[in-house]
Order: sequence, then structure tokens, then C-alpha cells
Amino acid sequence: MQAIQSTFDDLGTSLADVTFVVVDLETTGGAPAECGITEIGAVKVRGGEPLGEFQTLVNPGEPIPAFISVLTGITDGMVRDAPRIETALPAFLEFAAGSVLVAHNAGFDIGFLKAAAARTGTTWPGFAVLDTLQLARQLVVRDETPNHRLGSLAQVFGATTTPDHRALHDARATVDVLHGLIERVGNLGVRTLEELASYSSRVTPTQRRKRFLADPLPHAPGVYLFKDGKGRVLYVGTSRDIRTRVRSYFTASEQRSRMAEMVRLAEVVHPVLCQSPLEAQVRELRLIDEHKPRFNRKSKDGRKTMWVKLTNERFPRLSIVKQVRDDDAHYIGPFRSRLTAQSAVDAVHEVVPLRQCTGRLSGRSSACALADMGRCGAPCTGAQSEGDYAIVVAECAAIFSGNARPGAELLRARLEELASSERFEDAARVRDRFLQLVRGAARAQRLAPLTRSSEIIAAKRGDHGGWELVSIRHGRLAGTAVSPRGADPMVYVRSLQATAEVVAPPTPDRPSALVEETEILLRWLEGPGVRIVELDGTWTCPVGGAGSVRHELEPAVASAREVIGFDRDVPAARRASSGLRRPDGGRARVSS
Repeated sequence: MQAIQSTFDDLGTSLADVTFVVVDLETTGGAPAECGITEIGAVKVRGGEPLGEFQTLVNPGEPIPAFISVLTGITDGMVRDAPRIETALPAFLEFAAGSVLVAHNAGFDIGFLKAAAARTGTTWPGFAVLDTLQLARQLVVRDETPNHRLGSLAQVFGATTTPDHRALHDARATVDVLHGLIERVGNLGVRTLEELASYSSRVTPTQRRKRFLADPLPHAPGVYLFKDGKGRVLYVGTSRDIRTRVRSYFTASEQRSRMAEMVRLAEVVHPVLCQSPLEAQVRELRLIDEHKPRFNRKSKDGRKTMWVKLTNERFPRLSIVKQVRDDDAHYIGPFRSRLTAQSAVDAVHEVVPLRQCTGRLSGRSSACALADMGRCGAPCTGAQSEGDYAIVVAECAAIFSGNARPGAELLRARLEELASSERFEDAARVRDRFLQLVRGAARAQRLAPLTRSSEIIAAKRGDHGGWELVSIRHGRLAGTAVSPRGADPMVYVRSLQATAEVVAPPTPDRPSALVEETEILLRWLEGPGVRIVELDGTWTCPVGGAGSVRHELEPAVASAREVIGFDRDVPAARRASSGLRRPDGGRARVSS
């Protein structure tokens, strides 16, 4: 069963007021692109009463296969003088105009009709469609019938017409089946077209009975909060149309199993109206962070992030930390998990010979295995001076703070080394780790200017004219406004600046906003059609920074995610950004 027109959900059309056109086709075969229609039969009904019938044979313009003639009783002689589809289809569309199409196994019949419309250059009206086969699979159990064929269902529901593979007869039988199915779902509380279109037996009666919770909600963008009887927030969501989205939790369009339990506990839905989808996204994030709803998986704790730190000591090293401190150290991130942060650390160690031992170096000690492998200069033994080690640290600091190009060249050299040894899976791991590194560095480099800017006023043209105006202060959404179409937007800009939230500059222990909020705002600012109206600060990213390396590296990683190898005939400059092929022509599988 498929609903093509979503507008019925907004209207809440009573089934008694819906005009159904039940259609059936006979064809020369099963492929709409290759076969033709030989007969169209349809019955129009509303409120259980017939309003009219449509029937015509159709000349398919090709011989009817013998086995089809035996099945349907339609022969070449019968359709010789029948109208072609160019005439029959417009007549049917006129008969069905403004209705909901119904068919048994609707994909077959509607597929043929759409294919015929495309071949004849006829515009398909975009009917809402109900499939009695899909609905029957939800409502008719095996104890009643061994299958859900039209003939079997006609017997179950006592159809007055026996289906016999003639279009009008089968359409009449399908009408009786439709009415029988509607009667069954009516006993379960289904009263409207949108409920019928989204019906599923997986939706419990308890869920359906609570659909009244959506009735007082507005058709407007914003955030909605499901609450239990004690006022505790169970779930927070966002939508461009709050009422329509909340209503879907009581129908089959909501597929998440845990939502059934959430709806069972819910007693009220509280709306928070927003002027724009951007404001709704941010408010959703803040409410989830505030209430920690038990049924929200995404962003349950937006403050659980990891950072990679280049420590500020005599012989710096890398460390994974949970927060940024004001200690003059270099940081990149945030990372979503310790695992991704560790991948970034491993990537640095692949291309920069930093020490990997923990703790401060206060005296001389014996060298570790990394020194023997040439992966560390062994400052712990005195073999590497503080000045020489500072050169190594500068290479790492450049990746963190502004120039990732040297690091990318070191990566290329490392990949060449691994490829020459035919260590293709190791090459894949190194490249993936480096991608995690540049992603973390790019996030830090892109977010930092936004958090340092005292205010950014930006505008985006609204869907219906006017401007959506946004005030961002230190990476936090401070306010939004909408200027009507034809009005002077600068008047609203000044009002927004005067009324927006006062946001203090961030400190390491007191950020102005969740990192996720700043990222949402950054994505919006970088979106198409957004204009910067005023900027109090500096918004730049380094030209050779991690972001540029990331954009070059990500497509290569995506294309080679499944298969990695080196082709030695490819120039070295291209190898690191191409799929990797072994010299013998075979391919090496990547272990991710």
C-alpha cells in the first residue's frame, strides 16, 4: 500500500468522503516497458456506493500471446477495432480525476498506466494510490485463506463478482475486497484516508488511540516534546510541520520499535514554535542536552567529546583529553569517540616521529623499539637534542594549526613506502587514519573563527520571499528574525541586534555553545544563498589547512573503501589519491 500524495495527511479526509476508483488492467505481458494494455476496467465508489463504471478494450499494437488469450479470453480479433492507448488512457484519466486509485497489487496496474502515459506524452496526475494486496497482508491471516490472491480474498469477503481475468469483473471484485478491508480497519479505529494509507498491524491499538495528542498541535515549524504523566521529557524532535510529524508516531510511517514504548508512556506533547528550521534544529539540540530524554539516541550528551592535544612541555607528545584548557598547547577536534581520536594520533605517529612514551622526560633512559625502527629520534636517551626535536614538533603543530600540506606529503611518502613493500592493507589503514586526523584538524580550524567572532549577522532568502535573519555570537545562535516580503530587511536586522541574546566570549572551561550547535550554524552559513550582512570579527581558514587536504583525500578514500592497491605504472603524485592495485594485477582487500 502506497500513499503518493502527502496532502491527505494534513486534511484528515474521512473515508466516507473519499472517492475511490478501483482499477484493473489486462496486458500482453508483465513488463510495462515492453508490453501493452489490452483492457481497462474501473469502478468509482464513495461512501460504499457505486458512482460509475469504466470499461474499454485496447488495441495494444502487437499480437496477444496465445497463453495470455487463454488466460483472459481476449483475442487479437476482439481488440482489432478497439481504440489505441493514446485514446483510451485520456478517457480513463478523465473518469478517475480527483480520486484515489485502488488496485490489487497496485504496482503492476499503476506501473502500466504510468508507462503508457510516458509513451504517449500524457501527464500523469499524481494520484494517491492504495494497494488492497498490501492491506490484506496486514489484515487477513493464514487461517482464513492460504494466500492473498484476488480470487481467494473475494471468497473471504463474499464478493458478488467472481474475478476471471477480465478487467471490469476483477475491478468489481476488488471493490468488495476494499470495502471488507475498510470495515476491518474501522473496527480498529481507522477513520481517515491518511490512517488507512499508513495502516500497519505493527501499530498497536494503544498507539492509535493516542493520536488525539496531535490534534491541538499547530501546522508550523518547530520542536515537539513528548512528556509522561509526571512531566518528564521522553523524546524531543523537530519538524517543519509539528502536527503532521507528531501524528505520524501513531501510524505505520513511524518504523522505530522503541517509539511504540515511548508513545505508550506519553501523556502530552508540548510544541515549541520556531521561526525557521535552523532555529528548530538548535533548540532541539539544546533541549536534548538539557533533559537527556531516554528515547533520544542522537546527541544524548553533546558534551562527551574528545580532543587530541600536542602537549606544552620540553619534549611534547600527543595526548587524548576530554576538554580544551588554557595552557598554550595545540588542540584538534572535537572527535566523537576515543576510537576516532586514537586514529588521528596514530596517523600523526605514522608520518611524524614524535615520541610515544607517556610522562615527562626528566633524565636519560634506554631507547624503546620505536627508536630502533627509525620511528622516534629517542630524545629520552639524549640522541636527539631539544632543538632537533622542536623541528619534529613544528611539523605536527603545522597540521594542527594551519598548514597540513607538509603532513600530506609525508603521507604520500609513507604510502609509497608501504606500497613498494606490497603492504596494501597497511597503506589503507594509514590513509584512513590520516583522514581522521585532517577531519579533526579541519573541524578545529573551521570552528575557531566562528567562536572568536563577537557577532555575525547573516541572511537567507525565505521560501516565500522576505529574509530569514540570524544572529550568531561566539558560535552560539543568539537570535532569529524573519523580514516579510517587500519590507526593508535592515530594520529587522537592527531590531535583531538589539534583542539578541548576550553571549560572553568562550573560555576553555566555559564554551559559549555546544560544539554541535556551532557546527549546525557553520553548515547553515556555508549553505547556498546565505549572505553575510555584518561581521564583528575575522572569519578565515588557512589556505593550506586541513580542510583543503580533507577535500582532496575524502573522495579518494570513498572510492577505494572496498578495494585498495597500487598500480606502479601510475605516477607517484597520483597513487595516493587513486585506488591501489598490486603489481600482478590483483586487488587487495581492505580491512577496515
